[in-house]
Amino acid sequence: MLDLPILALAAAAGLVGGAMNALAGGGTFATMPALIAIGLPSPIANATSNVALQPGAFMSAYTYREGLRPVAGMSVRTLGGITFIGALVGSLLLVVTPTTTFDIIIPWLLLMATIAIAFGKRAAEVLQRHAAPGPRALFVAQALLGVYGGYFGGGVGMMLTATWGLLAGEPPHRLMAPRTLMLAVANTAAMIVFIGFGMVRWDACLPMLAGAVLGGWLGARAGKKLPPTAIRVWTLLVTIVTTIIFFVRAYG
Repeated sequence: MLDLPILALAAAAGLVGGAMNALAGGGTFATMPALIAIGLPSPIANATSNVALQPGAFMSAYTYREGLRPVAGMSVRTLGGITFIGALVGSLLLVVTPTTTFDIIIPWLLLMATIAIAFGKRAAEVLQRHAAPGPRALFVAQALLGVYGGYFGGGVGMMLTATWGLLAGEPPHRLMAPRTLMLAVANTAAMIVFIGFGMVRWDACLPMLAGAVLGGWLGARAGKKLPPTAIRVWTLLVTIVTTIIFFVRAYG
């Protein structure tokens, strides 16, 4: 059983992670490092983080429910089905990934998420001027993002926003509702697998979960008021620092 300071750390990380997921995605950048810091192996930390953030993700999705709409002509139900199946595949891949291998992979996943957060919107704008992707491209992209969301999930919210910006040609603030719902769907699929394979450390998960629920609600409310630039700068700062730490941890 974890002692009180560690439980408080888990709850605080959940609060920050839940708020980040509601605002721009990337809640894993707050929760997973905290779990590793208290001694959990990285795959267990990732699985525990996923389950802890799940209720907060649904809280945020419920708050944004009025903004749900089709993306590039594809219904929310279809997007959700593709995401769910992809996330099941990704989470099963994590189950069979050895801890030492995952420790080496994590920094590169974090770097990919950081790049998406930093340049995703600009890249989408450039690509949109030179390409006209159709429903097939959206189907493939959504499936791949679902796999990534189930395997790791860090920064997948911003990856969704950037991808949909390219394929649907809509600004990020109009995509907050479907993006947040897809995060919840991917987390649900992964949660089923992680709990089924006994990968969740419940004494750390429960206080983090409580913090994430509160953080998800507060973050969704703040997301309606805060300027997009402030949200993006904060998220990018957290992701850059976390990515550097994990590179040093793996290769330093």
